[in-house]
Amino acid sequence: MEDKIIRVAITHGDTNGVGYEVILKTFQEQGMLELCTPIIYGSPKAAAYHRKALNIDTNFSIISKAEDAQPGRINMLTTFEEEVKIELGQPSPEAGKAALNALDRAMADYRAGLYDVLVTAPINKNTIQNENFKFPGHTEYIEHHLGNGNKALMIMMNGNLRVALVTTHLPIKDVAKAITKEAVIEKARIFHDTLKRDLRIDNPRIAVLALNPHAGDNGLLGTEEQEIIIPAIKELEAAGVQAFGPYPADGFFGSGTYNKFDGVMAMYHDQGLAPFKTIAAEEGVNYTAGLPVIRTSPDHGTAYDIAGKGIADENSFRQAIYTAIDIYRNRKNYDEPKANPLPKLYHEKRDDSDKARFAVPKTKDLSKNEDKQQKEE
Repeated sequence: MEDKIIRVAITHGDTNGVGYEVILKTFQEQGMLELCTPIIYGSPKAAAYHRKALNIDTNFSIISKAEDAQPGRINMLTTFEEEVKIELGQPSPEAGKAALNALDRAMADYRAGLYDVLVTAPINKNTIQNENFKFPGHTEYIEHHLGNGNKALMIMMNGNLRVALVTTHLPIKDVAKAITKEAVIEKARIFHDTLKRDLRIDNPRIAVLALNPHAGDNGLLGTEEQEIIIPAIKELEAAGVQAFGPYPADGFFGSGTYNKFDGVMAMYHDQGLAPFKTIAAEEGVNYTAGLPVIRTSPDHGTAYDIAGKGIADENSFRQAIYTAIDIYRNRKNYDEPKANPLPKLYHEKRDDSDKARFAVPKTKDLSKNEDKQQKEE
């Protein structure tokens, strides 16, 4: 199978954060254009402002629609014409609107089949809120627009460490009631399928974390492990999913036990992301699994505190692009043999009057006994 140059859609995120900095720094490396055709959904004026402020020499070509994107160059797709006031390091409604304009256009273009994978620069979850965006974050927004009924799963990835979340952007006070047997099973199944199809791990082993300290300590510190998580693990095992646990999160990460598994299922956001970001450093990637669209992002936010200072590390963003491309190819290789199964061969017989016909599967075994079959007929 010949690899094609993959079209990578990139939304510019919050225009007051480090989004443009990590995008422009990533494509300073000319080899990136041999790997993919980037289509940046944003504002040429905003990009030029950041480029000048940061003294970055990355050039781009302005296009008005994704169909015009050309390989071998950085394609800047204009998603809005109006000026956007840039206040580096400051949240603003204008920056939120600019981020949403880019996302909305990217959603429409994916439905039209105009790119292969999506990489999103960080947004401010507060300033982007309006009548068209009432979601806790990218994950839920993309699931709503491109999920086609599928459920999204947030996975943080870095080399061999992959941490998935049963619940994502929920207040801590709402987490316990959201942890149900059905939710754990649903998310673990998506995780299992993702590890096999998207990451090509044949028989993945998944560690399931406990919700409570010390895994509930036999009910002393909570009963969710005994009543919900352990029954879910048993049901998953019966269905052929290699799930183990529940493990107390502190000892699990502190002892390095995560190295023995292909994936880790955390119960809530900070339980999984706090240790992950400590371990992953600047190479972590956020992957939205379970959906038709392949979407990744860096594992950091808008980083207002360093916006405009030229010190943002682009490695996580670059890894997000690499990961999206790898998953695209993995899916293609995984799905291709199943797309057109070999047709069954039929040996057709007719009677003299051609009024009756029937098909008998012709296999090697049957062909050996052909004489016997004909006598019996």
